[in-house]
Amino acid sequence: MTENDLVYRLRKRAEIRRQIPTRKSVQENQPDRIADLLEEAANTIEQYMTDKGYEVTTHEKQAEFDKKRKYTYDQ
Repeated sequence: MTENDLVYRLRKRAEIRRQIPTRKSVQENQPDRIADLLEEAANTIEQYMTDKGYEVTTHEKQAEFDKKRKYTYDQ
């Protein structure tokens, strides 16, 4: 599950970067090159895992897993 955590976190970080209103790229409606690299890395890892036969979870499944894990840690 660690690899899937990494893929999820890379994509989530790219999403967050693209939504920060004070970022120059957001203000100028330009692409965020680092966010693009984060997504490219996530896609590459996911493709590698799929090619090797690992189960790749969707973002929704990952979010549900994270909620359950947080609930377990909070108790």
